[in-house]
Formats: sequence, C-alpha cells, structure tokens
Amino acid sequence: MTKLQLITSELIRHLEKLSGDAEEIHWMTAFTMKSGVRKVLPFLKAASNRGSSIKLLTGDYLYISQPEALELLLKELPEAEIRLWKSGGASFHPKAYLFRGREDNHHLIVGSSNLSKSALTSGVEWNLLAPSKADNQVFEEAEDQFLKLFYHESTISLNPETLAEYKENHREANRQRPFSMAWSAEEETEMMLGPGEAQEIAESGVDYETKPASAEPLQPRPAQQMALDALETTMEEEYDRAMVVLATGLGKTYLAAFFARKFKRVLFIAHREEILRQAQQSFLHVHQDKTSGFFNAAEKETEADFVFASVYTLGSRHNMERFKPDNFDLIVVDEFHHAAAPTYERVIEYFQPKFLLGITATPDRMDNKDVYAICDGNVAISIHFLEAIERGWLSPFRYYGVYDDTDYSQITWRGTRYDEEELLALQLREDFAQKIFQGYMEHRQTRTIVFCSSVRQATFMNDYFRRQGIRSMVLHGQTPAEERRKATDRLELGELEAIFTVDLFNEGVDIPKVDTLLFIRPTESLTVYTQQIGRGLRLADGKSHCVIIDFIGNYRNADVKLAVFDETGEYGEKRGRFAEPAVPEVCEFNLDLQVINLLKEMARKRVPRRDALIAAYFDLKRELGRRPEYLEFHLQADADSKAVKQEFGSYFGMLTYAGELSEEEMQVWERYKDWFIEVEKTEMNKSYKMVVLLYMLSRGPKHWTYPVAPEEVAPFFHRYLTEKEYRKKVDLDSKKGQGLIEYNESRISILIAEMPMTMWSGSEKADMVIFEENRFSIQLPQPSGEQVALLYDWTEQTANFRLHEHFERKMKKRKAGVQ
Repeated sequence: MTKLQLITSELIRHLEKLSGDAEEIHWMTAFTMKSGVRKVLPFLKAASNRGSSIKLLTGDYLYISQPEALELLLKELPEAEIRLWKSGGASFHPKAYLFRGREDNHHLIVGSSNLSKSALTSGVEWNLLAPSKADNQVFEEAEDQFLKLFYHESTISLNPETLAEYKENHREANRQRPFSMAWSAEEETEMMLGPGEAQEIAESGVDYETKPASAEPLQPRPAQQMALDALETTMEEEYDRAMVVLATGLGKTYLAAFFARKFKRVLFIAHREEILRQAQQSFLHVHQDKTSGFFNAAEKETEADFVFASVYTLGSRHNMERFKPDNFDLIVVDEFHHAAAPTYERVIEYFQPKFLLGITATPDRMDNKDVYAICDGNVAISIHFLEAIERGWLSPFRYYGVYDDTDYSQITWRGTRYDEEELLALQLREDFAQKIFQGYMEHRQTRTIVFCSSVRQATFMNDYFRRQGIRSMVLHGQTPAEERRKATDRLELGELEAIFTVDLFNEGVDIPKVDTLLFIRPTESLTVYTQQIGRGLRLADGKSHCVIIDFIGNYRNADVKLAVFDETGEYGEKRGRFAEPAVPEVCEFNLDLQVINLLKEMARKRVPRRDALIAAYFDLKRELGRRPEYLEFHLQADADSKAVKQEFGSYFGMLTYAGELSEEEMQVWERYKDWFIEVEKTEMNKSYKMVVLLYMLSRGPKHWTYPVAPEEVAPFFHRYLTEKEYRKKVDLDSKKGQGLIEYNESRISILIAEMPMTMWSGSEKADMVIFEENRFSIQLPQPSGEQVALLYDWTEQTANFRLHEHFERKMKKRKAGVQ
C-alpha cells in the first residue's frame, strides 16, 4: 500500500492490522471512552507482549474522557506510557494514530475518530491513512509533533494518583454542568475569545539565520573562560562528565562550542528547534571549518562533525540505533525538559562519549537534579545571575513589585495551575487591563516582553494596549516560526514597543535590546520565572538597565517568588520565604507597601518549612503515581531535603506527619523510631559508616543485623569506594586514603575497625550499635511478620540517601574551592 486511503468506516480493522506489524505505536485522541478501549485492548496487549513501544495521549478537555476508560488502560497495559493533556479549558481536539514498522514501513492515520466504539466502527467518520512510502517526511514530522505534545509541560503521566485526581475533577465538572451544556458553553467561549486574527508583520532587514561568520576567531568571554578553566580541571581529575550552570545571557551554548575544540565529533541534544538552530550557529561561528547538520523530523544527518538532535526524534529506538554508541566524542545535553527526562536517559545510556556535558541556566529547576545525577554529582561551575550582574557581565535591573488586588484564592487550583476559565473571568476585564497599563506606562522603557498566562489573555491585553496607541502584537507557541522571527526583529529594531507572549521566551530566544519585562500572570514555576527574567538581562548598546514590572497578588508561590533574586547559599540552599532580597548595589528593588504587607501575611499564615516539605512530597507522589523513596524525594522533589531531619527527625517521621503510613507501618515507626533517627543523624565526615551498613544490608532482610567482622566487610568496602571516581576523590583523597586505593585486606580491615565500627559504637546510641571482640552488630528488637521487610527497606532507603547526599555535598565543597 503506497497511496493515500480514505477510511469512512471500520477504522478498528486498520488499527488492528497495523498494530500487528508495528514496533512503535503512538496514538493521540481528544477523548477516550471505555467502549473504545475495550475494542482496541486485545491487539494492543498483543503488541505490548511482543515488545512494541506504546505511547497513548488523551485529553481532559470538558472532562469527556471516561475515568473508567483510563483506569482500564492503566490496568491492562502496564508497560505502555500513558499521558493526559491538561487543557485548562482550552480546546484539545487531535485524533491521530501512528505506527512505526520495520524497514521504513510506517503509517499515519489522521481524521475525526476518537477512541470510542462508534467512532472506531459504525459512526460517520472520515480518516486518512498515509503510508510512509507515499510521503515519509510527513510521517516523520507527525512523529516529532506527537512527541512534543506527549512530553509537553501541559501533560501529566497517568498513574493511580493522577487518575484519582481526574476522577474527582470529572465528577465535579459533570455535577456542575451537564455534558451538553458544558460543551456549548465552552465552544461559544472559544469562538468569541479564540486565538484572534493573524497579524500582519512587516519585513525587516535582520536575518538571524544567515549572520555572516566572523573573520577573526572568536574568543571566550570572561564567564565562558572561567567555565572552560573549571572544565579543564574536571578533565584533569579524570571525570568524563560534568554539568555547567551559567545564568541566561552568559553564553552557555558558546561555552559548549569553545569546549568542543577538544573533540572531533559532537552530538548536541535539546528539546526545541530554536535551541538547536541557535546552537548550530554558535558552533559554526567557533568552528568555521566543520560540517554540521540536524537530526530531527525534517532531516536525518548522521555523518557530520556536529549533529544537532531533537531529543524527541533521537529518543526513538529506531532512530537512535542509526548511530553506534561510540560515534561521538562529546555529547552536550541542553536544558532537560522535565517530562521527557526518561527519553534523555535512554539516549544517554545508549551513547558512550569520551565526555558528557550538561548545560543549564537555571540551577534551581527540579529537572537539573536529574542532570546532576547523570553527571555523577560533578558541577564544574555555577554562576548565578546576581553574581554576573556584579561582575558587569549582565545588565542591572530595577524591580517594581506592583500590587494586584485580584482575589486568586477564589479560583480552583487544578494540581499544577489555576482553572483557566475561572482565571480568565478575572483577567479579561477592562479595569484589570487599565491597572496593568498604568503600571506599564509609569515604569516602562523602550522594548517590552509581556508574560501572560494564556493566549486569550495575551490577545485581550494586546487589543487594549493597541487601543491606547501602543505598537504591540501577540506571539505564542502556535505562531509560525518565520512569523516569530520577524516579530522579534521588529522589536529589536524598535518598530514594536511590546510583544505579549505565553511561555515563548523562556529559553532559546535572544533579544538583547529588550529593556522592560512585564509580568501579568500568577507565578506557577520559579524555574520559568527565572528564565523569563533572564530575557531582559543581556547587555546591549545604549541599554543601562532592565525594568521588571511584576504584578503580585495573593496567588500560590507569591511569597516565595522573590527567592529567585537571592543567590543560593554555600550548598545551593535558599534563605527561605519572604525576605526582601539583598540585590547588587547597581540594582534597585521596589515593592508597593501593599505588596510587602500581603507577602508577610501569606508567610505568617503557614508553617513554612513543614508545609513546603509536605506539599512537595504530595506533588512528587502525584507525579510518580506512588510513594517516593527517600532518595527519589531528594533528587526530584521541589524541596530542600536537608530540612527533613531537622523538622521530622527522619523521612519516615515526615510520612507519619503527612498521614501516609498504614497501621502496620505506624507500629514499625513507633517501635524503631530511635534507630531510623540514628541512621539519619549520625555524624559522617566520611562515608564509611554507611558503607559498612550497606554491606550488612546486602545480606538480606532476615540477616542484616547479624554480627560481622572487619575482614568480611573489607572487599565490599574497597570496591564501593573505588568503583566511582568521585567516591575516591571525596573519601580517599588524603595521605591515609591514598594507601587504600590498592586493595590490601589487612590495612582496610584495620581502618574499618578503627573508624566506622569503633566510632559508631562509641556514639550516644551504643546500646543499638555494638563493636565487641572484633565483631560489629546492630541490636534491635526482633521484628515479626511484615515488620521484617519494612525495617529493612526503611533502613536501606535512609542509607542510600545519606551516601548520595554525602558525596553530593562534599563534591560541591570541592568545586567551590576550584571556582
């Protein structure tokens, strides 16, 4: 079959046939019904059992998708990846079925059929079947667009936690508004306040795609040279991977290009086309004699010196295996896109470069804990934007916190964002627009980016500003790339005064002359907020400073957002909730008195640290679909895990406080509380205590507390501390430690006896930890039944966390000395 085919009935037969031959099955439907799931489950289960990769994306638009259908998919397809598009009330209507087969035998079906029995069998539906042999480029483009939507920040993983949340929202939505009424009301709103008409954009003389190459070899700027020096030290220390944190505007992509001078072939991975194209330009300005190409939906370059790859395209097993694992000497991973982290991990596990470099501009984004983990805890250098301003590398700012009297407490919170329809009802008001305009006119300079919470808000505000005589326009994610480039050119040239946007200028777009930022949306992500601030801090001729106009109301995170203007402490910690930041002398920080009172009141009403820890725990549990383990909480939760032992004594004490433990688990906590707190709090200048405990745990749940001699532990102890380079550098990088790198049972046994075993048994908890007659043991009340496994598991979780945290902390201190 090589021609397009129109399917007007019995789509189910085509889905079954194509699923039987597919290695990858990717479906996207606006609505999912139980009747449809029952029809497709038999052949989807067969494909899953055969090893096919299955990704299913459906939406919550109008809460039409049936919870029973989603529950059936979860239960019957445990190996499939299933995600839910959180529409926030905005239209979500795709219907597409993609099948990737062997030897480029792929098929794409697009049309009108959702996942319901009638749509798949006898309903009046039109669908078009396009084989890749008819047009492979269309299939590849569809695949790329599917993955972008699948891993979009508006999606969440479907799991028991998120399913329970959807069930509740579904019940509430259909209780308040009958199905037919909800549909007509929503569609009417969409038609009246939709994305708006296309705006005419004049041609300009700037073309960022074809900037001429410099005749003189480019040289690193000071921040980049500092980072290159730090990477040089890292390589001298025999690390093969590292992360670099450079504030927006310091040129992290050019840094990677300069670093690439040490390598022959480079793979640069990112999640957005704009980032890849700008990266290519940067690399070719530094390496004018190198070949380059893209590996994305449109192009599949595999032989160039520099390959710039979309993680969505490269993440496909079919595409990844076009390369050999050792094809590249250097791999550069740009900002992790959090939802797509598993895709990045698959790619990184597959390739075997000489060096892996992670680059990011936002050290506090939770994604970078994953980057940190894949870089073996090695942060070569970190430069905060406040330090860069003090050094004169970024523009100073004048911040104006303007009071927003909107009552956000009345708006429903949908887990990750406010209900869009309820939020719009408050935002799309003339009096609200007038207040924003007044604040803008009072503080603005010449070129402004306005950050909005939705396309409809951006359209409404743009219309209001244009009526007041401001030369402005709207840009958003669906605006064509060429149109976006022309608009940013016009802003750069001064032909436009303002661009209203929705999450478009977070990363990958540089307009140095922007000198005013206007925030008219609730701050939901401190990471995104940091990225957006960076859009105004680049240096430019004639630009003395950036004005930041920030409307602050009683929305979530309002009392913590100002922490982004605080440099982190020695180990990356923040000072806490609302405290007016100590910004550089060249900057100004101004808050309306009403804003100061509001933030203090918000901070007063909550127990900051405990509330933050518990909220972060439940957010992560929702994301994972299960209770996070302690190390997972440390690596992935939006919280400072050091506060756990300070506030609750132990992670499991926190779970007790959160009401998360069963009756049996509560008994274990009460009976062994002192032991868990001891493992959590025992002093550790070296990792040795926990390494001994880890060996004991290796003997299994029933025997781990039994006595052990130093000689028995020695092989495990030596192997653990020498198998990873960073462990050697942290705990064996001393005169005494150097003597342990080569295995010597007698010498290592003496060390184990003299240090971890003697020191721990001599602590305050000597009644639990005993070292007598050269035998080390842990004395605890004998557990029974389920308690055996729980006591073992919780001890192991705590030991693993403490070891990871120990090496992470020590490496940061070492790197602070390097910097």
